[in-house]
Parts: sequence; C-alpha cells; structure tokens
Amino acid sequence: MTDALELDALWEDFHRVVNMTSQELAAWLRVRDADENAEPLPDEAGTSTGQHVLAILQKRRTDLTDDDLRVMHRVVDTVTARTDLEDEPAAEDTRLRHLLMTVGHDPLKP
Repeated sequence: MTDALELDALWEDFHRVVNMTSQELAAWLRVRDADENAEPLPDEAGTSTGQHVLAILQKRRTDLTDDDLRVMHRVVDTVTARTDLEDEPAAEDTRLRHLLMTVGHDPLKP
C-alpha cells in the first residue's frame, strides 16, 4: 500500500481525470457493448478496466485495495498521455473520445 500523501495525490488525480459519474460510466459501458439484438448485463458491460473504474467510483478512499491503486495509476496515466486536460480533443475525434470514456473520462464534458 502507498503512504497517505501518495494515496491522497492519487485519489485527487484519479477524480480529476475521471470526470464521469458512476451512473454515466455504467450507462456508457452498457451502450458501448449493446448491439441491435441484445444488451449486456450491467456487471458484464464494458472492459474489465471500465468495470474496475466503476467499482472504484463507488468506494471510499479507505476501502481501496492494491489492485484498485494499480488501476487508478493506469487510468491517470492513460488519460494524461492521450489528452492534455487543458486542451481537450475536438468533438470530431470520436474514436479517442470513446476510448477515454471507457475509463471514465469524457473529453467533451465541461
């Protein structure tokens, strides 16, 4: 486990880059995996990382596991590497937007 200062910094960074609520992320994961014939079960929709982000959003800081911390680091790194949070991607970049939304970051959300 990390020390308290590192945990605080990671918590803040994670919640800065994950700008979708748990409800928004859950809905996006279901829509993303739905097709014209079926919609997945809520706990089976989306990627394993997307599902893990959703679980983290529903936890308190004190309940985080080492696995949660690894996922949080990966999400922060992914979002910051793919976009400059000060200069979000253009609306036309749908593929990048959908990739980022899968880990809880909607670049078009204010």
